[in-house]
Amino acid sequence: MQEKNSLTKRQRDVLNFIVRFISKNGYSPSLKDTAGFLGTENISTAQYFIQELESKGYLKKKSNISRGISTVSQNSTVPLLGYIAAGEPIEPIENPEEITIPDNISIDNRSPHYALKVKGDSMIDMGILDQDIVLIKHQLTALNGDVVVAITEKGATLKILRKNGNQIVLEARNKNYPIIIPKQLEIRGKFVGLLRKGS
Repeated sequence: MQEKNSLTKRQRDVLNFIVRFISKNGYSPSLKDTAGFLGTENISTAQYFIQELESKGYLKKKSNISRGISTVSQNSTVPLLGYIAAGEPIEPIENPEEITIPDNISIDNRSPHYALKVKGDSMIDMGILDQDIVLIKHQLTALNGDVVVAITEKGATLKILRKNGNQIVLEARNKNYPIIIPKQLEIRGKFVGLLRKGS
């Protein structure tokens, strides 16, 4: 299996597009979606890039299944997709790069993962500090008490999900921050690991 740096810039761009698409939608892009990203209507061009990424071990494709592409974690690297607020919700910045995950953090290769850099101090009481990098397992649902990437009407934020009867609230881990009662809520992932700033 080849190393990450064996990717061309265009191949890396396509891989980042696929990772972002799966993170946003919960399913993989079609060949038409990928061709659109490449600025062409030629499906075979998209197919070529998918096959190249598959041959290098970055993607798995289930044959004869529409949208059957899944990402493969290799050499413990995940895309750093931008910033997440641990304070007031903000929009994440889409600026993908790759980061290496330490061996002491294990991730489930069957699920897509990504990383976000923390802005703010609302989660400091559970050891998540400003400028830390949080590792997120992409999922669209969460259990009571999970630390989640939540998309509210005010943007994206990292908080603890609490279910009080029929009401869902988002809790900080800093007494100076109030509970958020979102009017709109989407779950985009669950916190599974932490990379300390400067490490």
